[in-house]
Amino acid sequence: MEPFKNPFKTALAEFRLQRGLWCTLSDPLAVEMMAGLGFDWMMFDTEHSAVDAVSVLPLLQAAARWPVHPVVRPTHLNAPEIKKLLDLGAQTLLIPMVEDAQMAAHAVACATYPPRGIRGVSGVTRATGFGAVPGYHARAGEEICLLVQVESKSALSQIEAIAAVPGIDGIFVGPADLAASLGHPGNPGHPEVVAAVIDAIRRIRAAGLPPGLLTTSPELHAAACDAGVVFLAGDLDITALRKGLLSGLGLGGGAARSALPSGDPAR
Repeated sequence: MEPFKNPFKTALAEFRLQRGLWCTLSDPLAVEMMAGLGFDWMMFDTEHSAVDAVSVLPLLQAAARWPVHPVVRPTHLNAPEIKKLLDLGAQTLLIPMVEDAQMAAHAVACATYPPRGIRGVSGVTRATGFGAVPGYHARAGEEICLLVQVESKSALSQIEAIAAVPGIDGIFVGPADLAASLGHPGNPGHPEVVAAVIDAIRRIRAAGLPPGLLTTSPELHAAACDAGVVFLAGDLDITALRKGLLSGLGLGGGAARSALPSGDPAR
């Protein structure tokens, strides 16, 4: 059995635009449906959803029959969690809240077997084809794609240093946390935030790595494409579901909010 290839890593290395979907739903049936829609990648988020390192497994299995690449975001830069996700068969990880080159190097170590890294070794895992992939441990790094997030004002100043760390395959800009860091919490569309995002995309690309972004703003989406973004998500599963249901009711976002019960915490 040949090692599992990672076409997403190849596409990023060639700077080919990859369009994705951000996923927070924990239902495998929904994931199986979404996986067949034609996206290049799907991001399973364990940081800001009910999905965790164990419940992501059926989501990976649900997507496996389709030509879409699953990306998994762990809760944080944590060696045991990263080890578990890789053993479960995730080949691309998006590590949140990476502030500098030292953290980026630690992320690489967490995803790399000794003697170069600290990833724990197990022979019979989903990643190894349950032991059927010859030479997996010697060659795993060839197909693992490691992406890191810069999402604070201080992290933006470290883009070039982070990009210079061997083993980092791409840098993702996180607009929501960046907005808070810049003093505009809950407002990623603020002009200062948008300008910072676009500048970061250009600097990441100039540093030789593919930049990534999630945005539901058509304007920022277009500006990011013009700036050279390479992996881009334009929607989240839960917000797409909400928009679709509201559309069926003939309600816009404002009308829906006004229809909520007075005690609803979403008001």
